[in-house]
Amino acid sequence: MRIAQIAPLYEAVPPKFYGGTERVVHALVEELVRRGHEVTLFASADSRTSARLVPMAEGGLRLTGARDGLALHMAMLEEVYLETDRFDIIHSHVDDLAFPFARHSSTPTLTTLHGRLDLPEGLRPRTDL
Repeated sequence: MRIAQIAPLYEAVPPKFYGGTERVVHALVEELVRRGHEVTLFASADSRTSARLVPMAEGGLRLTGARDGLALHMAMLEEVYLETDRFDIIHSHVDDLAFPFARHSSTPTLTTLHGRLDLPEGLRPRTDL
């Protein structure tokens, strides 16, 4: 299976210090490669992986001091979704940022939400009341 993995750009995969999401992404990518899948990892250039790495930032944004992480994540998502014909599935780890892109893609997207799901900003108000 041809799998795209989209990692947050804030830390390298695996992270040098802090970075729970990036540790999970690293473990998942390495196991998928070990099992014979063709995995492409979209992540920062300082990431280490046995998958095909597509560097989307010079380094983890937290350590390089980049100012606008959102712009770089959106550019990464645009690049991934321009290449959807290369993948059987896209697995996003960048929270809800991929939703608008996935909606317009025929390639299935799996999203893993690694953060808190109980914050009021993430709750959609009910309109059927």
